[in-house]
Formats: sequence, structure tokens, C-alpha cells
Amino acid sequence: MSELLCTADIPGLPGLEAIRLRAGQTGARRRVRWPYVAENRSFTPWIKGGELVFITGIGRHHSLDNLFELVHEGAATGVAGLVILTGDAYIGQLPAALLKRADALQLPLLEQPYSLPMVTVTEVISRAIIAREQLAWRAAEQQASSLLERLQLRLGDLPEREEFMAPWFAEHQALLHELSPTLAAWLQHGGNLSAAAASLGSHRNSVRYRLNKLFRATGLDPRRPADLNNLILAHLLCQSPDSGEHP
Repeated sequence: MSELLCTADIPGLPGLEAIRLRAGQTGARRRVRWPYVAENRSFTPWIKGGELVFITGIGRHHSLDNLFELVHEGAATGVAGLVILTGDAYIGQLPAALLKRADALQLPLLEQPYSLPMVTVTEVISRAIIAREQLAWRAAEQQASSLLERLQLRLGDLPEREEFMAPWFAEHQALLHELSPTLAAWLQHGGNLSAAAASLGSHRNSVRYRLNKLFRATGLDPRRPADLNNLILAHLLCQSPDSGEHP
């Protein structure tokens, strides 16, 4: 249950039993990042990848050629799958040729009866996505090898961690990333400029200049314990959880 929600899971969610996976079973283990209801002829400009895209048929007639276009667009943009709503008032049924094409492209293609309310479908899927993500985060935290790794996982990916640090480093995060190797060497060698410079293959004065640039920009004085702690923590939160870097 700790696995993230994938396309194949959709028909098994409570209340969504009427949805059927009709084609593209070989690609049905794709992660569903979020549901998206497409109302325009092309959905590419409004997605980021991983969406489960719903084609409702409302507002315009979907010809067979157009449905083929949508299947190819879905395969090209990396969506989690397409859900086509069927019913006499809109799209009557999914043609066999369309299912065959989705199979060939390994694009999951699901069919949803129009009588099933979209508000119910999107709410159930959205709640399932969040619940699965929370379970996955908890499982990852339990397997964390250090307090730092657990904190990084709790705060989220790098953009989320940067947002967390923004009140202190909003204007200087680019500089923090740029000087990360220099700061890491300085911390790993206990503030010894000569040892840090040797490990970087740089001159001692160059290392001093870079560090002073960072200290001046951030207003942090490494001689003050609170400032040094903030600097170390910000540096570590900018690393990947599995980098194994410690001060």
C-alpha cells in the first residue's frame, strides 16, 4: 500500500469500479501525479507529465481521427494515461482500432461511463494520490540512515527545501549552490583553509575569497555559533539525501 498510485490502480479505488482499463496494460504501472480534465483540442501546453488526462467530449465533437491524435499526444507527452468518457450524448464507444493503437504505444487507455460524476472521480483520485505519497514518505523516513536524511525527506525535494530556507537565503541560494564545493571542503576540514584548498586543488587565498564572498552576501558570521549552524544546515539541505555529505 506504500507504493505510489499508478494507472492500473484507478479501477480498484472505492467508487471507481465502473472505470475500465481497456488498452495499454503494459504501460499501466506509470505513476499518476494528478488528474487533469482536458477541454481543448491539445492538452500539451497545460501538463507537466504524469497526469491522468480525462477526455470528456464536452464542448466539441471527437471524431475518430481526433481520438487518434489524443492517443499519440498522450504517448509523446508522458502522461500517466488517458481516460475517455463514453455515453450516447458524447463519445459512444471506443473503437477497436483506437485500443489497438494505444496498445502499440503502450499508453494506458481507460473508459469511464459519463454517468459517473467527474467531481467524484477527481476527488477520489486526488485523495488516493496524497494518501499514497504520505505512506511512501513515512516508509522512506523509517529507512533513513541519518537524522539529516530524514529531515531532507520530511521537507521534500530540493525546490521545496529551498522554499523552506527562503526566509534566510532567498536572495543567496544560487550563490550557496555555486560555492557548495568550497563550503563543503572548508567544513570537512574543520575550517582549515590550507587543508580545504589542498583538497580542492585551489590556492588558500582563493578559498578565503570565496568564503568571505558568501559570508558577506548572507550576513552570516561563522564565528557566531548560531550563524555557523544556519550555514551548515542550509548547505546540507541543498544536498541530495543520498549524497552522504556531512560537515
